[in-house]
Amino acid sequence: MPSSPFSPPPLLVFDLDGTLVDSLDDLTAVLNRLPARAGLPALDADIVRPMVGDGVGALVARAMTHDGRVATPTDVTDYLAIYGAATAVRTRPFEGIPDMLEACARRGWRLAVCTNKPHAAARTLLESLGLRAYFAAIGGGDSFTSRKPAPGHLVATIAAAEGALGRAVMIGDHHNDIAAAAAAHVPSIFASWGYGTAAMGAAADAVATRVADLPEHAARLLGA
Repeated sequence: MPSSPFSPPPLLVFDLDGTLVDSLDDLTAVLNRLPARAGLPALDADIVRPMVGDGVGALVARAMTHDGRVATPTDVTDYLAIYGAATAVRTRPFEGIPDMLEACARRGWRLAVCTNKPHAAARTLLESLGLRAYFAAIGGGDSFTSRKPAPGHLVATIAAAEGALGRAVMIGDHHNDIAAAAAAHVPSIFASWGYGTAAMGAAADAVATRVADLPEHAARLLGA
């Protein structure tokens, strides 16, 4: 599906944590610094991994549930305050991500991020890693009236990037990404290197086992 003067370029929409960046160590470290967890055994990254993907509130709630506690709004506020100063301590792009983004940009594809992470944190993280300039839009978990797996989050992100539903692909490592894409009638690619399980990618239109394979999968799905 080649671009024309009357249609937007193909748009690749990426999830952030577990797809573009490996942030698990920083997410775990912040949870372990919550005042509400003082004196408790530290959470291991392998415990936190399946907690990621549904936004900050869910992440904090799951961590507290693991400790036999109930999260409060204060816990979420504390998390955001701590994470705001520690978004990219150990977080790094997955191997091959910068090269892949550059290759897609040179190909003329537009890029965007659709994440359940708050917009400010997502933007700060991408800026810290030198990736912000690649993206025409960042749809955070608090950017619109809905968030993944609701299709409205993806639809609104595509609109913010001045893309079109018929010329977009969603790429992510979580069932929320695949479900949002399916509900929005947008093809999806499951990023198997991320934090999700293989079962989460069962409904995706393609499964990528390597970052370098993403452009090929996207081109096939878009006919680009």
